[in-house]
Amino acid sequence: MRQQSSLARLLASAAVTAMLAAGLGGCQTMSDITGSITSTKAEASPDADPRRALEVYGERYRGNPKDADAALRYGQALRATGQRSQAVAVLEQATISHPGNKALLAAYGRALADNGNFQQAFDVLGRAHTPDNPDWRILSVQGTALDQLGRHDEARRYYASALKIMPDEPSVLSNLGMSYVLSKDLPKAEENLRRAYGNARADTRVRQNLGLVVGLQGRFAEAETIVKADLPPDEAAANVAYLKQMLSRKDGPKGAPNAIPVASLNRPN
Repeated sequence: MRQQSSLARLLASAAVTAMLAAGLGGCQTMSDITGSITSTKAEASPDADPRRALEVYGERYRGNPKDADAALRYGQALRATGQRSQAVAVLEQATISHPGNKALLAAYGRALADNGNFQQAFDVLGRAHTPDNPDWRILSVQGTALDQLGRHDEARRYYASALKIMPDEPSVLSNLGMSYVLSKDLPKAEENLRRAYGNARADTRVRQNLGLVVGLQGRFAEAETIVKADLPPDEAAANVAYLKQMLSRKDGPKGAPNAIPVASLNRPN
């Protein structure tokens, strides 16, 4: 039990990275979603390449910082290339110039959460949708912010609200599962993550989270099978190596936001 408690504390910081990746992925704008579709138009778009997007939209933004679309896309490109503080700064200024722009508010909230400003992220995201027209994606991200603040019961109410709008959505179920990890209820975490994993829309982030939770309960062979399933050999090896690292270390990983392999997270642009 002592080892399990230690491992749960270890997992808390890094697992939330996976949780945020899954949850924040839901807050994509339409351009984020369509940019990943294979087509001639997508290939020609700078959104298909974060570095190219950074150059193109950065130039547009510098030419006219008041351009809401340029600021939104530049902020997304900054986030996609790991420049979190810069993304916050750009999107903050954009929301000051366009205080009613909900797409900008959603992007700003995501950037704040990326940067570890969870209370501010939660507050800003609350302005990105309305009670009479709630966005399940934003509700899910608000839940992850609350979980980071240690307000797990409240976070689960946000996940429940998101699931009422989008039943069985795997990203929300994954967030809910990781919420239970943070409060060290591993059986409940596994229950929700298995629900997410059984959904045809589940991605590799759900697999990674489920593997971690199963491994935390001492079933490493089963966890290894989960994280390797249907993956190319190099990605499977990376996931297994990460799983072994997480389950063997006594102290939390340094710099947790970068601790989980990018291949397993599939971070949105």
